Amino acid sequence: MRVGYIFFCLFIFFFACRPARKVQKIQTAISKKDTTQLVLLNKKAADSVNQKQLMFKKVIANNIDYNTFNAKVRVEYDGKEGGDEATAFIRIKKDSLIWLSLRGALGIEGFRVQVTKDSVKVMNLLKKTIQLRSIAFLQEMTELPFDFKTLQDLIIGNPVFIDSNVVYYKMDVNNNLNILMSGQYFKHMVTLDNSNFNLLHSKLDDVDASRNRTCDITLSGYDRSTGVAFSTIRNISVAERSKLDIKLDFKQYAFNQPLTFPFVVPKNYKKQ
Repeated sequence: MRVGYIFFCLFIFFFACRPARKVQKIQTAISKKDTTQLVLLNKKAADSVNQKQLMFKKVIANNIDYNTFNAKVRVEYDGKEGGDEATAFIRIKKDSLIWLSLRGALGIEGFRVQVTKDSVKVMNLLKKTIQLRSIAFLQEMTELPFDFKTLQDLIIGNPVFIDSNVVYYKMDVNNNLNILMSGQYFKHMVTLDNSNFNLLHSKLDDVDASRNRTCDITLSGYDRSTGVAFSTIRNISVAERSKLDIKLDFKQYAFNQPLTFPFVVPKNYKKQ
């Protein structure tokens, strides 16, 4: 179940299934032209402090608030080592617990993950192993302030690694609003539907030129049947030295339903 590793690479930033020293580094997916353009935009100032504040409010205008969330997601992966697909079942208790079960083509559960504010636990049901790590370990690996909230926002579809330091904004030819923010770790260009402020595109480029990481996220298939604007289709491309493309297709999802989070580790499972 190769996609199991890839899925966790995306949502747990290269942690789940092998040591940090063996993790495949990711190559840049943006051209030199794009990089130069971002640098130039960063030198321009927004019209006023009030306008900057207004732009930032638009970025977070549709942030989804909830108590619990559960979903069935089709995951497709394409990268240097080939492609694969699987089905993920996700459950979230906001600001408390993330639970994930990953199943292969035959419906066999391969991995079960439990994430809290302090810890990450990964059960490999096929190899009968359990990995216990801390959130701090993820931060050390990624050299980012990667925390529980970032992970849950990534799953829900709220923008991540945003900063109130708006340095540029404009309307594009499609009448969408482009807003560039510059933070400690990333230059972040978000594209919003100007009619409803739905997040359409998110492009994160590393401030540290020596790392040259980039993440490109496109959100579509917005559905309002639950009373909030929820993106049911996500296309994510992550790059540094090689490229990783992932598509998430939310087949089912619901907010604020009673949930359980079963995670019992059998006594015969080996710790890694």
